[in-house]
Amino acid sequence: MAAFHQRGEKLPALELFAFNRIIEHIPEDMTVTVEAGMTVAALQSNLATRGQWLPVDPPQPERLTIESLLSLDQNGPRRCGYGTVRDYLIGLKVVLADGRLIKAGGKVVKNVAGYDLCKLFVGARGTLGVIVEATFKLRPLPEAEEFIQAHCEVFGPAAALIEAVLESELVPAVLDLHNIAVRDLPTISAEANRTGDVSVTLGFAGTREEVGWQMALAHDLGFSEPSSLDYERVFWKDGAAPDVHRVSILPSRLRDTVDRLGGLPFIARAGNGILYYRGVSALAIPTNLTPLAGRLKDAFDPKHILPDMPA
Repeated sequence: MAAFHQRGEKLPALELFAFNRIIEHIPEDMTVTVEAGMTVAALQSNLATRGQWLPVDPPQPERLTIESLLSLDQNGPRRCGYGTVRDYLIGLKVVLADGRLIKAGGKVVKNVAGYDLCKLFVGARGTLGVIVEATFKLRPLPEAEEFIQAHCEVFGPAAALIEAVLESELVPAVLDLHNIAVRDLPTISAEANRTGDVSVTLGFAGTREEVGWQMALAHDLGFSEPSSLDYERVFWKDGAAPDVHRVSILPSRLRDTVDRLGGLPFIARAGNGILYYRGVSALAIPTNLTPLAGRLKDAFDPKHILPDMPA
């Protein structure tokens, strides 16, 4: 990278799969330091042997590296209950465009030394530097996890169910609205979703007693069908395919946004206001970079050898 920076040449795509070790896992402190070429699935499998996990569930974790998890800010349906990867990142090592290796954060949860640069690189899509190592805080694996859903032929009852959940004592790990018909495996198409049918899926995690109590309360609210996260796997069957788009909306604008999709396949994180859809839509997606983003790019990569920030 230093040589490319000196010559002012665009850096080719880098593969980090050789950087695939767990540097340090301290179960007692519930922290792990891992090289950024390890896949999310491999990390989770290793942590599970000690009854712990990194509370993120991005699409296709068996192919997604820790570097991609962070640089793309990937997350999944459990974001509702657990938050995003930013919430668990406590330290980073990053190679800057000129070849310098910098450290941000540390290896302990309570770390207040220096500027918090970790979050700067999360979601930067590799435009400011190359993440090579990360330290995370962990959580215990839940004792139990169960899913339940309600199927609605129109959006109105689904919206009422979501509002009832948000106003109840329930604390779901998953609160999704989608129109994905799992019977469509292994294909998914807009035509299969133009009926207007939608489903609200709830997921609960914790002790068996906690999960059992919440499942009973959800049943009283109108959720009566056993469910799973199969709809998530169907939607992401091709990974981060080019026709998958993401928009952030106010939860109060969810109905209007879904109506504008015109039946396109979608999954909405109803508790967070994040909506994914596949296909071509009339939704307006901002394309202009902010002046601050441009200044950051110029400061960290003045010769622009790293990928440009996407519009």
